[in-house]
Amino acid sequence: MTPYDIGARLARLLPAEAAHRLTIDALKTGLVKPSPDLDDPILAVQLKRSGIRLTNPVGLAAGFDKNAEAFTPMLAFGFGFVECGTVTPRPQDGNPRPRLFRLEEDAAVINRMGFNNEGLGPFVRRLSAAPRGIGVVGANVGANKDSPDRIADYVAGVKAVWPYCSYLTINISSPNTPGLRGLQDRGALEELLGRVGEAATQMDLVVKGRPMFLKVAPDLDDRAIRDIADVARTARYLHGLIISNTTLARPETLTSRHRGEQGGLSGAPLLAPSTRVLKTFADELKGALDLIGVGGVASGADAWTKIRAGASAVQLYSALAYRGPGLVRRIKAELADIVRAEGFASVSDAVGSF
Repeated sequence: MTPYDIGARLARLLPAEAAHRLTIDALKTGLVKPSPDLDDPILAVQLKRSGIRLTNPVGLAAGFDKNAEAFTPMLAFGFGFVECGTVTPRPQDGNPRPRLFRLEEDAAVINRMGFNNEGLGPFVRRLSAAPRGIGVVGANVGANKDSPDRIADYVAGVKAVWPYCSYLTINISSPNTPGLRGLQDRGALEELLGRVGEAATQMDLVVKGRPMFLKVAPDLDDRAIRDIADVARTARYLHGLIISNTTLARPETLTSRHRGEQGGLSGAPLLAPSTRVLKTFADELKGALDLIGVGGVASGADAWTKIRAGASAVQLYSALAYRGPGLVRRIKAELADIVRAEGFASVSDAVGSF
């Protein structure tokens, strides 16, 4: 067991949100100093539509580093890419506490954070101060809860972060901002992607090469998936989908006393349903967009399941709360072994091979 794993166990003695804040502070102040290592070449991937090159396909999902405070040390823990945010144009406190709950018996988390963040100003300043060549860092943008024009918030976010990130994610799938998921409806999504695409076209004249992703919910039926796929496929400036955010569903298998809390459920119970949605999108899109799989990834086998379902890369977050940041290297080692055992020359060769 590494010192990082021991630290993760100690952090679980604190309330969940306090433990998270302590972790971010420790990373910022250098109390935690990971040692970077070289990735196994078999893990290298290139996302075909967006052109993003990764030394490994295991990324840190949005939500951990909301304010772009700790992306440098998290890259050093071995993540192939880190996504910061969700950030909104103006600072907001989010929902009342408590709003983050560990479901330890279920290896899961429920959150109803509500896009708590410091706003675009501090977020952009920190991203802009990052050394060149640090790695692949994405920016996840959202809308303020009380905004009179939420699509305008996404436009503002795109323009602000564009010069300082490797890619952008439009997050319309959080269940904790009332009405936000309505932007997944066909008409609203067409307007959103149209206005955001115009902003991206303008910004591309200033700084080229910022791929854009759309993050969607797992709570979608087949018709909604078809509609989103149709709109996304023809969007002027969209390169991929991130599938998926947390779920409002509550499987009967949950046993934790917190299972009835409101908010989005993540962690192990999300693996199967999010992968089903991922596979359905992959079947609909047939390679037209890059797909990143999120939800329940806690092992190399979990990552492999999503890759074979159609994901070129994966992201995780909840599993870190239970297994510590040393988990990243374990997942990569397990995944490399699986790729070789299955007879593939690289991760990329296995994408969508179910």
